[in-house]
Amino acid sequence: MINFNNISLRIRIFIAMILLVLLASVLIITVTIYQYEEQTEDYNVSRFGRKEETLHKEIEIQLNQRTTFAVNTKNLPNIFQKSIYEIAFIHNLEITMYDLEGKLLKTSIPFGLKDVAPKNLSPQKVAELEAATEGRVFEIIEDDEDNDISIETSYTYILDPIANRIGILKTEFRQDNTEQEYELNEFLTRLAIVYLFMLLIAITLAYFLSSYITRSIKSITDKMKRTRLNERNEKIVLNSASSEIEILVDGYNHMIDELEESAVKLARSEREQAWREMAKQVAHEIKNPLTPMRLSVQSFERRFDPEDPNIKEKIKEYSNTLIQQIDVMSSIASAFSDFAKMPKQRKEKIEVIGVVKMALDIFNEDYVFYNPKETELYANLDKTQLIRIVTNLIKNATQAVEKVDNPKIDVKVSCDKDKIIIEVSDNGKGIQKEVEQLIFEPKFTTKTSGMGLGLPMIKSIIEAYEGSISFTSEEGKGTVFMVILPRNIN
Repeated sequence: MINFNNISLRIRIFIAMILLVLLASVLIITVTIYQYEEQTEDYNVSRFGRKEETLHKEIEIQLNQRTTFAVNTKNLPNIFQKSIYEIAFIHNLEITMYDLEGKLLKTSIPFGLKDVAPKNLSPQKVAELEAATEGRVFEIIEDDEDNDISIETSYTYILDPIANRIGILKTEFRQDNTEQEYELNEFLTRLAIVYLFMLLIAITLAYFLSSYITRSIKSITDKMKRTRLNERNEKIVLNSASSEIEILVDGYNHMIDELEESAVKLARSEREQAWREMAKQVAHEIKNPLTPMRLSVQSFERRFDPEDPNIKEKIKEYSNTLIQQIDVMSSIASAFSDFAKMPKQRKEKIEVIGVVKMALDIFNEDYVFYNPKETELYANLDKTQLIRIVTNLIKNATQAVEKVDNPKIDVKVSCDKDKIIIEVSDNGKGIQKEVEQLIFEPKFTTKTSGMGLGLPMIKSIIEAYEGSISFTSEEGKGTVFMVILPRNIN
């Protein structure tokens, strides 16, 4: 079923105008047919009345001047023995005479016509005539065999010269309406042609009129669709429109003015909020590598042995690890000083397997396992940002397994055609279902400390490379983070 509420205004106006024309056409044709039939009936009744009046004058003359018989009920058949046929022929009527009790006396209908031969009047008809105030009963009956034929019948009294009732006169006229019906059909055919032409004109006018009415509304709709909070929106200017449309346009233009004011206030608020968020991010990012650096220094202090023959290599290794973290903090600090921008991406050819191992070296936990599936894997990435991604994921994993009896963190690096896949899995407490969708939201954290900016930041870094980060987790069993980055090796 078609829902009318879902139809456009233009189509509604078009349909309404067409239906209005069709309804008007049907009503006019109906009224025309009714009026024509009424006029035809009135004409036939009037014509029959004139025939009946003339008939009564003929009977009066016959009773008063042309008969030698005594004027009474008994002699009516004798008085009109021959003249009844002449009168009936002249006036094209069927005449039947009855006594006052309804007994047949004389008729102009030949008795050989058994189907139409008259009979005595019913007592009901006699009683009806007696009760008539005007002394006349009139009725119209449609011919059952031919609908174009109507039978007009009247019952009146026959009066003698001194106005005494001596009989009942039945006058019957068979009216053939075939010609009238033909004329009506001809008229209706012409009228239908005219209305068909009018319908075609109405369809054309309805189309253009509905388009004209909805043009202004469509213009306003298009403007509203293009309205944006963070962009400059144009006001609507209409050269000619109805008062209702002008009110709507004025309301829209006023809304645009208020929207621009709100946009200015919102932009100012967003800038202030962005500075606050940037300050928090910088603090978080600087703090993030400090903890592993501190652990590395403490570990180096405990294991330092001047007599170790490999002491120079170990010192160099520790130095390189610390330098990498210092470089990260330096880049963040430099970026913040430059209008709080995050470090720009530098795409250089790096060996991913070695860079990931370098990022893991600052973690001294013995439950962190590195399982690369490749011996060497090159890609065009920013070395500093790759270290940041891995460091954040490992740090989160170590925090997730703090209260686990046998903690384990697996780091895997593999290659799938032109993509690098890094997986960090742990057997920690897992992530609750109700907070899974909020993990990458800024300022969201499940920890008692921290700003909750680590995962959102590395997600932004990964997406800047047109990569992706996802995770699967099960409460009580652990979490697996998967990072996919493009290689883009030329």
